[in-house]
Amino acid sequence: MKVEIYSDVVCPWCYLGQARFLKAVEAFPGDVEIVWRPFQLDPAAPTDESGLADAVLAAKFGGADKVRAAHARLRALTADEGLPYEPEAAHHVNTFQAHRVLWLAGELGLQDALAARLFRAHHAEGADLNSAATLTALAAEAGLPADRVRALLDSDEGAAEVSAQLAEARAIGVSGVPFFLFEGKWAVSGGQPTEVFTAALQEVASHL
Repeated sequence: MKVEIYSDVVCPWCYLGQARFLKAVEAFPGDVEIVWRPFQLDPAAPTDESGLADAVLAAKFGGADKVRAAHARLRALTADEGLPYEPEAAHHVNTFQAHRVLWLAGELGLQDALAARLFRAHHAEGADLNSAATLTALAAEAGLPADRVRALLDSDEGAAEVSAQLAEARAIGVSGVPFFLFEGKWAVSGGQPTEVFTAALQEVASHL
């Protein structure tokens, strides 16, 4: 079974959703091929100097109190899944370059490892994903050759492919993430409980 996961590494619900989905996959008796697809929550985010995300979130969602309340809710949910979560340290970054590295990871069969590493780096470690050096180091931790990642980031490699996938997401109506597309036909939207993903895997398998 093929499952395409549309996500953005700066999305906390994607961070939560991928952990819940992978739990369902681990318990599922069939083979599941996961393909990570790009989505950008803020394609206009800065690509150079990055400040902390909280100020941007407060301006967008109605103040610091609302941001703190959202953090508290997600901190409880991520804790339930055993995920570290320190959103106050998160940077406001443009994720296009991170998606390019994830595209490369897909070419090398290492997308799952890199996606998990980027999620943790952004949501729990305060890593600046605008930094090519940081992306290279994180990718190396996930098993990608550092020189290969540096060469990618020093060129335009993967940019056209990522742009095409972003356009495809818009074309099929993906407007929020995470978005899980099963076999190109069935979809689950949002960071649902593991039980929902388990049921979806079983339902799709019954049609194959």
